[in-house]
Amino acid sequence: MKAGLFVWGASIGLLACSVAVAEPRVESSSYGARLTSLPLPVALESLPGVTREAITKVMKSPTITAVAPSEEFVSHSDMYQWLLDHPDRTSQAWRKLGVGAAEIKTLKDGRFIWRDENGSEMVWQSVARGPGGRIWYAEGKIKPAALSPSFPVTAVAVLNHSEKQRPDGDVTIKHQVEVFLTTDNKAASLVAKVLGDSAPKMAQQGAEQVQMFFSGIAKYTHDKPEKAESLFAEKK
Repeated sequence: MKAGLFVWGASIGLLACSVAVAEPRVESSSYGARLTSLPLPVALESLPGVTREAITKVMKSPTITAVAPSEEFVSHSDMYQWLLDHPDRTSQAWRKLGVGAAEIKTLKDGRFIWRDENGSEMVWQSVARGPGGRIWYAEGKIKPAALSPSFPVTAVAVLNHSEKQRPDGDVTIKHQVEVFLTTDNKAASLVAKVLGDSAPKMAQQGAEQVQMFFSGIAKYTHDKPEKAESLFAEKK
């Protein structure tokens, strides 16, 4: 599991998926138009103008979209919500479990940043939060190799989640992610020569990785609560 896939396209695999051109989903030019396959957690018109314009631009004309199959798992509701708010600590937990995961850092303004050794960099933030989900927005660049050119990337991820109380007192959480990614034509053409028809499948796998990034740690801490403190202890 590569935690870098959480960065809405910051991994090489998700950038490569940009060769599969998505069909626009807009039914009209109004902000109430259907832009996603999943329900949005908040109405677009309720968002600040700058935020609304930025995410609508990506969702209106994406280079690639992908929807992961919904996933159900047993967890504690508070822990799951905390993980969504702290991707940096979630990534840390994966690394402590021995899973190769890119380090995610928190910026002073509350946004998150991911970098790799080649010079790739993505910065993202939660721009909308409702009782049934969230919307994340990301911007940055991908540099597949040290000597390769970098490609601009803008992305939006929509997360839907719901909870169902179990007879034993636990909670079953069901969540599903849809991602939208835009890049320039130069990047899409270059990667198309390499991946061809495999791109759509890779895009879906990228969306599935976003879900697993959170659900994997949520399930682990539910099953082994005694491990939670050491997993999330901050570095001294």
